[in-house]
Amino acid sequence: VAALRGVARVTALCRALQCSEDQGDEQGWARTREEAEAALQELREVVRPLREPGYGEALRRKAERARKRRMRLQRRKQEAKAAKEEEAARAAEREAKIDQWRAKCIQEVEEKNRERELKAAADSVLSEVRKKQADTKRMMDVLRGLEKLRKLRKEAAARKGVCPPPSADEAFENQVESLKTLLSARTELYEAEERALKVMLEREQEEERKREMENKQKKERGRLLQQKLEMDSKLFGDPAEFPLAHLLQPFRDYYLQAEHSVAALIQIRHAWDQYLVPADHPEGSCIPPGWVLPSLPSNDTWATAVR
Repeated sequence: VAALRGVARVTALCRALQCSEDQGDEQGWARTREEAEAALQELREVVRPLREPGYGEALRRKAERARKRRMRLQRRKQEAKAAKEEEAARAAEREAKIDQWRAKCIQEVEEKNRERELKAAADSVLSEVRKKQADTKRMMDVLRGLEKLRKLRKEAAARKGVCPPPSADEAFENQVESLKTLLSARTELYEAEERALKVMLEREQEEERKREMENKQKKERGRLLQQKLEMDSKLFGDPAEFPLAHLLQPFRDYYLQAEHSVAALIQIRHAWDQYLVPADHPEGSCIPPGWVLPSLPSNDTWATAVR
């Protein structure tokens, strides 16, 4: 940079000398000539290290170090950016899972609240119906009490020689029968309402039991699936680490051929059935119900070979 500035200054002074010479300005020319010589001497001092042996190589190494430093800083910047983007993606995935879990919890709470409200409403209506039934029964007891009371009073009046006219007995009986008919109709109506509410409650309880059973079965299927994945990973390796085109795929196909071919299943069962023995047989044992998982390495050397 200093050399470039020196060259630019010498070039400008050379132009000034040419102008002074064209104009015949001897004093200006002499003054400019002295400045040009001084600038030229400074330029020689600046460029002198460039002529020394090994300076170019040192300059090249310095430039290379600067280039590597820029590349290193750029790489760190890119790695930091990639790490930040990855962290943002993981945070977004976590937030999505949290939102999904929160929505699921809210839905479950809302369903339980709706079921509780429906059950409370049904219980309230059922309680009201039973209260009406109790009132109807009490009114029937009152009517029977009135009939008994009139009978006792009629007998007491007859012993005294007082007999009511037949029209009074007929009017009383008609009125009582009318009330009994009305109360009987009300009783049948309330019993029908009670049966309908009981059926509705039983249906809701049955649906709730069914949902609980489905949830249990879903959890059990998830647990069994996770157990199967873990077992397959131990037996055949991680699917992410060992893709389908990996060299272990033929062995995987061999051990799982019974899941895709009935003939293979029959052949394997026939081969296994030849070795069926009772559980207490001294020379053998029964077939295990599932995969036989490998045992842990017995020493560090074997563990390194497994890894």
